[in-house]
Amino acid sequence: MSGMIDHVTLQVADVAASRRFYEAVLAPLGARVWFSDEESVGFSRRDDGSGSFWLIPARRREDRELHLAFTASGRDEVRAFHAAAAGIGAEVLHAPRLFPEYHEHYFGAFVRDPDGHNIEAVCHRPEL
Repeated sequence: MSGMIDHVTLQVADVAASRRFYEAVLAPLGARVWFSDEESVGFSRRDDGSGSFWLIPARRREDRELHLAFTASGRDEVRAFHAAAAGIGAEVLHAPRLFPEYHEHYFGAFVRDPDGHNIEAVCHRPEL
């Protein structure tokens, strides 16, 4: 993935089983596991993990939300995304801020779409 989509996260019933499936089907497309811990697996075609696809455990079967992150070219775009969502009454999950737990320049905002999906705008560059 590149361009408009930064990353996608799927909630799955069995991370290990889903990992085996996606390792097999994504390998011919040039993607491989680039991150893995006790709960999540990240796939990418690039060493830096950009354009990543994530698997995380579903907490409840009926609550499998999709997480879709759109690429922002700068932090002002992340702020504008947040303002637009808040302006139309969308639920704000996280106002624009740094998320150093992801990496030092990860600047994002998270909102819910009308179907309850977690939609994000993210910029990975330092503020200029």
